[in-house]
Amino acid sequence: MKKCCIVIPAVKKNAVIPDQLVKRLAGVMLIDRAIHTARAVAAGGDVFVVTDSQEIALVCERSGVECRRNSALRFTSLDIVAELRDALAELAEHYEHCLILRASCPLLTWVDVEDAWKQYCEAQADSLVTVKSVRQRIWNVRGGSLESLLDDGIGEEQVLVESRALIIVRLNLLQGGGTGHPRIIPYFLNERAIEIQSYQDWWICERLLLRRHLVFVVAGYPAIGMGHVFRALMLAHEISSHKISFVCTRGSELAVESIARKDYRIVRQGREPLVDTVLALRPDMVINDILNTDAPYMGRLASAGVCCVNFEDEGPGADMANLVVNALYESAGSTERLRCGPDYFCLRDEFVGACRNVLRQQVKTVLITFGGTDFRDFSRRVLSVIEPVCRAYNIAIRLVAGPGYAHKEAMESHLRELANPLVEFTWDTNVMSRMMEGADLAVCSAGRTVYELAHMRVPAMVVAHHEREVGHAFARPRNGFAFLGIMDSISDAKIRNVFLAMLKYKRRARFFERQSRRDFTGNKARVIALMMHAAGLADK
Repeated sequence: MKKCCIVIPAVKKNAVIPDQLVKRLAGVMLIDRAIHTARAVAAGGDVFVVTDSQEIALVCERSGVECRRNSALRFTSLDIVAELRDALAELAEHYEHCLILRASCPLLTWVDVEDAWKQYCEAQADSLVTVKSVRQRIWNVRGGSLESLLDDGIGEEQVLVESRALIIVRLNLLQGGGTGHPRIIPYFLNERAIEIQSYQDWWICERLLLRRHLVFVVAGYPAIGMGHVFRALMLAHEISSHKISFVCTRGSELAVESIARKDYRIVRQGREPLVDTVLALRPDMVINDILNTDAPYMGRLASAGVCCVNFEDEGPGADMANLVVNALYESAGSTERLRCGPDYFCLRDEFVGACRNVLRQQVKTVLITFGGTDFRDFSRRVLSVIEPVCRAYNIAIRLVAGPGYAHKEAMESHLRELANPLVEFTWDTNVMSRMMEGADLAVCSAGRTVYELAHMRVPAMVVAHHEREVGHAFARPRNGFAFLGIMDSISDAKIRNVFLAMLKYKRRARFFERQSRRDFTGNKARVIALMMHAAGLADK
């Protein structure tokens, strides 16, 4: 006697949508989808379709599975085991167990079937039923009205609802075998438990089946900052039609912490090569925000048929990407595959609704910010240089540090020594636009912050962390910024002199007018559309 068989009930008379079982859902007939799922875990000779349809019988023949056809067949209850009793009794002569797989639950996968079977065997159960957990308030009707409306928690229960996707049963139970009460265990499907009972269910299932797996590969640690993580999160928030996962490169614990707060799935790179971590997730599309990529990494992804979109990539692997977006670099002209310059900078939503600044005759507030990590603590150096000037002119200083700023305690100690009530220190803010509102002048690094300052109309002094940031050509006078160079090559005297020059109204007015010409509000939608087009998902 064989261990188990699979039965697929496929009665057209019981369909809630005309020809539901032979109608194509996301390009595949429901009955075909169920047969493919069954064939992934069992041989064709152990898969039986019970139907009333000649058309479905033909599908079974062509798919290499057994068919039991009865044109008079009709189910009159929700008890599928009772409805199939005759067919199951016949199978009980040859099989110990039966898996009843419903074609009307198309989100069930062969992985679910295998896992359910494993749990059933390990529990030595008599039956397994797929369920979903629903938290509901239970009401009573008495005297024509609902009770417990204002009583907190009254009537609220955690309810298990049968999904009818899969049932496993020990066949000798149908013949009176076994002793005592049969042991039935649940198998939780939850989000995959949708059963097609209406056109709305059909639409939802189709959208879910058309989803693709998008994997953001990011790096975020003190030496390179957190800008890559912030951008990836911003783009991920805009994509709701597809499954999203994040891979954090080895050592990117700051990235892990930031992404974990948003409840996305996160996978850390272990000792294995990064490409092995990524491919293990079976992605349809990979968004690399890790600076330069190499050819072996991109070659493996390309060989696996994965669409790749890379940000800020000038490495040898960039030539193998489907799309490269380098908003911070203007030197190379844009092509169909390479998009460069400010037209591709993605503005966070918080800035779209922010109040842009007006030009004031006198500087009242200065903003100092050097990104999410400020690894070298440039903030404290700049503060030490300009604080005496600001104190003399009664100028307030907003000092803003990101979540990866490791010098927080040293900065707070320094501020206590200064004892300047005009200096305000903010750490790990989620509302950077608010920090820029009302600022007349800024001192910052040459990353994405310069675009945000341009949007908010805040003329700024820009200091590069390293040689790579020097190539961020947007941070120049033509766009409203005084670029000083790399911090290590700049003297305190130069920082002070340029700061004094920026306090003058005419220079700030000139920079303010140049920034006012810029509009980044439509860029994010443009970049996401390019990403989806590159992956062939533009209409999905």
